[in-house]
Amino acid sequence: MQNENIIKDPNELLEKLDNLHPSDIAYSLKKIENESEDDFFYVLKTMPDEILGEVLLELPDNLREAAYEELSIEKLTDAVDELESDDATDIIQEIEEIDREKAKEIYEGLEEQDKKEIDWLRRYEEDEAGAYMQTELFSAKLKETIGQSIKRLKEAKAEDALENIHQVFVVNDDKSLIASILLEDLIIFDFDKTYEEILNEADEYKYKPFKVSDKTHIDEVAKHVEQYDLSVVAVVGYQDILMGRITSDDILDVIEQNATEQIYQLAGVDEEFEHEDNLINTAKKRAIWLFLNLGTAILASLVIGLFDQTIQAYVALAILMPIVASMGGNAGTQTLAVMVRQLALGDIELENAKDAVKKEVFISLFNGFLFALIMGVIAWIWFDEKLLGLVIGLSMIVNLFSAGFFGASIPLILKKFKIDPAVGSTVLLTTVTDIVGFFSFLMLAKIILL
Repeated sequence: MQNENIIKDPNELLEKLDNLHPSDIAYSLKKIENESEDDFFYVLKTMPDEILGEVLLELPDNLREAAYEELSIEKLTDAVDELESDDATDIIQEIEEIDREKAKEIYEGLEEQDKKEIDWLRRYEEDEAGAYMQTELFSAKLKETIGQSIKRLKEAKAEDALENIHQVFVVNDDKSLIASILLEDLIIFDFDKTYEEILNEADEYKYKPFKVSDKTHIDEVAKHVEQYDLSVVAVVGYQDILMGRITSDDILDVIEQNATEQIYQLAGVDEEFEHEDNLINTAKKRAIWLFLNLGTAILASLVIGLFDQTIQAYVALAILMPIVASMGGNAGTQTLAVMVRQLALGDIELENAKDAVKKEVFISLFNGFLFALIMGVIAWIWFDEKLLGLVIGLSMIVNLFSAGFFGASIPLILKKFKIDPAVGSTVLLTTVTDIVGFFSFLMLAKIILL
């Protein structure tokens, strides 16, 4: 079903900006850019500053980079000024990679407070929680009354200084995080009471905050958000000093990015190059993996070459060989996909890996015997040769066993050596299933038939 919010006419899109979400505007801009690059830039240059930054962040990487190059320093400065600290930092860093001088001028045009926040966030590595946090949040001190804090929140919302607020973070005089209270709980309290009084009356663990260190790996934060259904995570530094918060929209981006990387890596494709306009560079990057696949294919062919006389004696073997290799490859890919995903989600650790391998081997053996019976009968009827059915049946069991065992083991071995299991697993597994499949089938044929 077509999205009703997709608008391909530039002027119509500009008229309806107030009624559209930034992601819908970005999607419409992609369609407009396909028709006319000039119209694409016209809309961006005409768009109000308060929404431009959010729209830029929703655009694909290649269009976002083009926009950074085309838009003026003044326009980008005003757009960045409207964003929350984490998003503003992201845009400054992205522009820096394209044009360092332009990024510097945009940075210099920001208010001093914004500069301080960006400087603070840029200190973190890109995979640390601190790099994803926004410093804008709703906090209150223990001695403050509920009413006083609510008044501050109203003022901040009226000035558009805060958005996406779900709770108040309660801190002591040293700014250490003490508690986190949802707004839906906050509004039922006596507004004349202090937060200290509220916390003293409550159960010890009722308002215990969920927090992560600013140095925590962002993938760990994402796992916690998924596990505990969190909308916001508090980020703390030394002695639990409240530094910022990470909202669910940023975590969803992390989860999506990780899933995309895994899909690309399993297919031997580099995500960065896939977004390049230079087709030659993309082709070269893919060619590296294809070259590795060529090497494994040659290895499999060498195995087949060892049994050329066997194949000549029984031409039916050449007809049936692809079936054995294909079944092993598909069974291995199923196991591999499950293992890589479970490793990424933390469902499997190296400590409990034995159980996971046993499970996959059992499943593969079960399917091996099932399809050995099916294919054995088919081969027997097809070529009117009982022993040929026995050969392909036994080979099917051997190859599906190896597919299950190596499909489960290869990602674990790569993980043990601190190599991303998604990288290279497919090539290694294909090599194993092809060689084991061809060798077992042809060797059994040589022993049994000849």
